[in-house]
Amino acid sequence: MQKMLLLGDEAIAQGAIDAGISGIYAYPGTPSTEITEYVQQSKAAKEKGIRAQWSANEKTAMESGLGMSYAGKKVMVCMKHVGLNVAADPFINSALTGANGGLIVVSADDPSMHSSQNEQDSRFFGKFAMIPVLEPTNQQEAYDMVHYGFGLSEKLEIPVMLRITTRLAHSRSGVLTKNSLEQNEVRLPKDPMQFILLPVIARKRYKKLLDLQESFMDASTTSGFNQYFPDGDKSLGIISCGITYNYLLENYPNRKLPYPVLKISQYPVHEEMIRRIYDDCDKVLVLEEGYPLIEEQLKGILNLGKTVHGRLDGTLPRDGELNPHLVGAALNIKHEATFGIPDMIRTRPPKLCDGCSHIDAFKAINVVMSDYSRGRVFSDIGCYTLSALKPLESINSCVDMGASITMAIGAADAGLVPAVAAIGDSTFTHSGITGLLDAVNNKSPITVFILDNSTTGMTGGQDSSALGKIEDICKGVGVDEAHIRVIKPLRKHHQENVDIIKEELEYKGVSVIIPRRECIQTLNRRMRARHKIKKLEL
Repeated sequence: MQKMLLLGDEAIAQGAIDAGISGIYAYPGTPSTEITEYVQQSKAAKEKGIRAQWSANEKTAMESGLGMSYAGKKVMVCMKHVGLNVAADPFINSALTGANGGLIVVSADDPSMHSSQNEQDSRFFGKFAMIPVLEPTNQQEAYDMVHYGFGLSEKLEIPVMLRITTRLAHSRSGVLTKNSLEQNEVRLPKDPMQFILLPVIARKRYKKLLDLQESFMDASTTSGFNQYFPDGDKSLGIISCGITYNYLLENYPNRKLPYPVLKISQYPVHEEMIRRIYDDCDKVLVLEEGYPLIEEQLKGILNLGKTVHGRLDGTLPRDGELNPHLVGAALNIKHEATFGIPDMIRTRPPKLCDGCSHIDAFKAINVVMSDYSRGRVFSDIGCYTLSALKPLESINSCVDMGASITMAIGAADAGLVPAVAAIGDSTFTHSGITGLLDAVNNKSPITVFILDNSTTGMTGGQDSSALGKIEDICKGVGVDEAHIRVIKPLRKHHQENVDIIKEELEYKGVSVIIPRRECIQTLNRRMRARHKIKKLEL
């Protein structure tokens, strides 16, 4: 055992290594990325032969994880909250197949949308799937929950969700680690039909899932992660979920809470735990990071009975992250006024990196699109989404991974011709290929820009599944080779690129233009590493 200073993400990764995982499957997405990166960089993980490569998307990651669990090994699958939407099909069905080897699905939520399109709450997905959900209060609990979660998964033969949020993922604390466990041996499910969800089997598996619900609630009662502290002024009871328990404690420097508190870090919560604080106290304040899941359950449809305060009645804001000041205000605790942010360090709008290849690509696109009416460029999730802002102001949509191509198809079908799609290389292999296939099958008059910077740039430069494969993929789905054009997005090639773009926009079918130049950040890192090696050689 040793004490380590770890991010919440790193505590989860170290917990998985120590708990005996054989693999981790993920697609990079803030705030979950560092979990997989930590395993990839871990000497211990390498020595243990732990599989830790990026998947093409969250759905393939979830299915690969399910396959490793089928083979009896412990496995972790990681994604951010919107990635869980992509993985929803296998995730929901995994509750019916169950797990053979321990299976933990980490979903990292991003309240306040620091780097996301929405701020959904993954606890609702866990409730929808009807599986156990763990929500750590701090980094130590995150580490401990990984060990507990794998044990629970194997004991009850069910996947377990571990739900974290941005502040926990990206803040550090001391974590006391445990002795490392050995990996499982390969073992097939005792029931050879367990993972075959034919309707006749799925119906039986669903009944089994329903029968397990009481066991899930018993586990949340006895694990120690849910605790009721009954002492204090019973004019108010506080239900505090996950990291909000830390925010609550920070309002009381001596850590002595004046009201009864129910700390919730594991779901589903047994009704008796909530009923106890409800019966003990005159009114209840519910602290939740995300949606008002417990608050809605407590109020019920008719909202009869005692007063319940939280996000629904405006005691806490309905959107965004909570913090100690917001929690303090809900408790009528006055904090000293904070200093304003000086002008010299005010938040500046994000922008593409100086020297980014996307800048030159969109400058060429802008020149050509100026000959047409506005609103014709559909974009996607990636660094290049920043081209929506000044000075480029190039794109007109950004909805979800892969939507640029399919939205361009729909717009073209509506008569908005030409329609243009802009998608990154990693996003293309994540969920753009099927859209391109639709375009080919429909003979859609669209031009698709696959912005190839040879990496997953937005999340820190992870390997792209598209590397070296884009032209072959486009040919494979049926794009005419004569209309697959590769350009060099550099200032000196500007006019040449403009001419090529004009040609392809006039083509009444599917064309693909690939602006290709390495991400400036990964290039700089590669050059620094090469320089360091040369210095060592000297």
